[in-house]
Amino acid sequence: MSGGDASDSRSRPGLLGRGRECETLTSLVAAVKAGRSRSLVLRGEAGIGKTALLEFLLDHAAGCRIGRATGVESEMELAYAGLHQLCGPYLERLDGLPSPQRDALGTAFGLRPGPAPDRFLVGLAVLTLLGQVADELPLLCVVDDAHWLARASVQTLEFVARRLRVESVALVFAVRESDEEPVLTGLPELAVHGLSSRDAGGLLNTSVPGALDAGVRDRILAESHGNPLALLELPRGLSATELAFGAVGAAGATPLVHRLEQGFLRQLTPLPRQSRRLLLAAAAEPVGDVPLLWRAVKRLGIRPEAASAAEAAGLIELRDRARFRHPLVRSAVYRSATPAERREVHRALADVTDPDVDPDRRAWHRARAAADPDEAVAAELERSADSALAQGGVAAAAAFLEQAAALTPDSTRRVRRALDGARLKVHAGEFDDATALLSSAQAMPLDDAARARIDLVRAEISLATDRGNEALPLLLAAGRRLEPVDARLARDTYLDALSAALFAGRLASGPGTRDVAEIVRRQPPPSTPRKVDALLEALAVLFTDGYAPAASMSHRAVEAFAGEELSLDEALRFSWLAAATAASLWDDGCWDVLTRRHLETVRRTGALSALPLALHTRVVVQLFTGDLGAAATLVEETRSVTEATGSTLAPYGEVGLVALRGHEEQAEPLIQACLEDVVARGEGVGVNMAQWARAVLCNGLGRYGDAVVAAQEASTDPCELGPPKWALAELVEAGVRSAQPRTAAAALERLSEMTRASGTDWALGVEASRRALLRDDAAAEALHREAIERLGRTRVRVELARAQLLYGEWLRRDGRRADARAQLRTAHETLTAMGADAFADRARRELLATGETVRKRTVETSKELTSQEAHIARLVADGLTNPEIGAALYISPRTVEWHLRKIFAKLGVSSRRQLRLSLRTTERSGTSA
Repeated sequence: MSGGDASDSRSRPGLLGRGRECETLTSLVAAVKAGRSRSLVLRGEAGIGKTALLEFLLDHAAGCRIGRATGVESEMELAYAGLHQLCGPYLERLDGLPSPQRDALGTAFGLRPGPAPDRFLVGLAVLTLLGQVADELPLLCVVDDAHWLARASVQTLEFVARRLRVESVALVFAVRESDEEPVLTGLPELAVHGLSSRDAGGLLNTSVPGALDAGVRDRILAESHGNPLALLELPRGLSATELAFGAVGAAGATPLVHRLEQGFLRQLTPLPRQSRRLLLAAAAEPVGDVPLLWRAVKRLGIRPEAASAAEAAGLIELRDRARFRHPLVRSAVYRSATPAERREVHRALADVTDPDVDPDRRAWHRARAAADPDEAVAAELERSADSALAQGGVAAAAAFLEQAAALTPDSTRRVRRALDGARLKVHAGEFDDATALLSSAQAMPLDDAARARIDLVRAEISLATDRGNEALPLLLAAGRRLEPVDARLARDTYLDALSAALFAGRLASGPGTRDVAEIVRRQPPPSTPRKVDALLEALAVLFTDGYAPAASMSHRAVEAFAGEELSLDEALRFSWLAAATAASLWDDGCWDVLTRRHLETVRRTGALSALPLALHTRVVVQLFTGDLGAAATLVEETRSVTEATGSTLAPYGEVGLVALRGHEEQAEPLIQACLEDVVARGEGVGVNMAQWARAVLCNGLGRYGDAVVAAQEASTDPCELGPPKWALAELVEAGVRSAQPRTAAAALERLSEMTRASGTDWALGVEASRRALLRDDAAAEALHREAIERLGRTRVRVELARAQLLYGEWLRRDGRRADARAQLRTAHETLTAMGADAFADRARRELLATGETVRKRTVETSKELTSQEAHIARLVADGLTNPEIGAALYISPRTVEWHLRKIFAKLGVSSRRQLRLSLRTTERSGTSA
């Protein structure tokens, strides 16, 4: 049915005991036909009836187009295999997608060459593609056994499901409950439980012919726990004597899935050997490609008639695709075969798979066919790993390398591949698998270099999961061990150690940044310096000699990272640190470039362990540029990513966002919770970030005494990257406004030592703005004007608006009301448009003091636009089309259109031109002469 429609589907009666579930599914179809989109996850144990519910759904989807995909355990390492199943029938529409989406999806599916695609751009392409298909008929997509899809496919489909609104598309997943990490959490769910005792008894009666002893019946019902497949399959093939005297009782202590598989195996036993071999070939071919299966069957010497007995037994259906009656039939067939039998069918499948069309799957079959280590196969798997990385599949590349290591005869090469795979597992967030690969490498003969690399990967696992105190000693030990065998890798490791020390900060329980820096300073200089070496040296000087001696070195390192091509390792491991260094230099241009490139690389490669940090750092950039709508969108994405990855990283971006918005009732609880969390985990950088955010919040609200306390706490060590330096500027302002001039002057002195060493317009503009607060003579006005001029040449629009606010406040106090109004009006309009409400209200109060009539921003004034609606409205005002807006916000064009209808209604407009005029009026409506 994949790619077809349901116009000819036959109605079947409702499923026994599933009235609630069937009603939910029927309502879902009705909603999709009415033009609304839906997503739903059916979650339950094996055999509970999820597949039957999907079939019920499809049978009741008359008038809908149908898309199908099924996860297969052996395909879990092939990044986009499941996604290709779903989208394959519609790929003739690929050329109709916007070119970036077309190229991303084409590259992901291996249809065209190109760099690794942005993972989120692939998701947007799928969203757009499914929306286009649904323009003709409502589209119902079902994905069975989604827990067996590769992570890249799951994440892409989850991305799509979260963004469905009005595309007439439904995505329905069936997911097995297990002890493994759950998938597709956060989407609407329908928990599928066991049948009631009455319904279970009724189903059992239909599965057992003839009379059934009451005691045996009660035992089966008790042991099946209402599982429909157990009720149907466990009694099948057993005599009444077996049921009464042992078979069921003996099986009662075994796991249910195993017992179900045993039931299917009893149905296999009477089949001819050739039929069982055909079923094994079908079980080993995960896509259900019938022509490929027939070619493999022919190569195995199996006659076509062998399929008849298997189909007659109801175990498999061979039509447009090969479909087993239940996924457990596939697993029972495959697991019951001997290793030699499995290798035989995988060898045949490899032989008939086109190496040009599908080299990765061919390599995988060859690996499964190998009985002994085989360098040719291992090398082919390593090439597949490279291919997977090019398609953004870090997890898939790691899996290929894991298998390659297992098949490598040479121990040295085997260790290298195992460690390469382990490092990719770390990037993919698969820390348990990475640890297992380390253990396998440790069991082999090792030289000093290999032992050092094992220490390094172990430390990287700790860094990715802990970010500070526990990782730091491991990294330092790995660096020392690497020094005599690989000086370059040792220096990279010390840069990781500096990262860990920076995260631990003031809460470090052992060595700190100065300790690491002193170790680095003792190392001999590299013979051929790289940009990584330049960054390491700059940071080492910073934490030993101070900010000013390190400034010029830091500028050169940051510019190299921002202006040159980065290797994957440089981009994933070090670009965030280069970005943090740029922020500490007040270098807004490089900071913007580096955070954007870091996020793009992490998304493109699927490096999930780095994604939360990349999102948070990008949010902070957008806070300074004043794009709070885009920041809010990324914060929402961060929440989803945190849920999906189980990240423990504190919500730094969100803390900054709520502080700048100035909504005290939202900000204070979040800031306090963040502080408690980071202190408990020994993450000193979080204390800096949260206290800086509190200082910003309090300065906006006019709580200057509280701002002093928070800013002092945040700026304890100004050499630490980022927030401590920004906090000094907050401390100057708060100190002046709270009549603590000595505190303000001391903070300004510490601030100016760094801003003058930096020399950027952002740095010198901030210094001039704050220095003006401590002057009461003619020099104050010159400093205010200098600040506005310098900040006007930067991207940091919030700082510019705040400088205009400070200048306006000074002018009003100097009695120059007309001049003050001009500055305050500009600041008020800008801050209001950004959504920096507390600072905007501060500007409003100052305007009132000049005698100007100012209308306070209210819910009615803002027309209750949500943050996403406001962002879309601004993009419309900038002239973007619906597809362009969709690409920018990772939503479909139809969803953009849906939001626009709501925006038009709220603002009382009917065209894009009227919307642009309304926004201009709204931005100016906060003031009137």
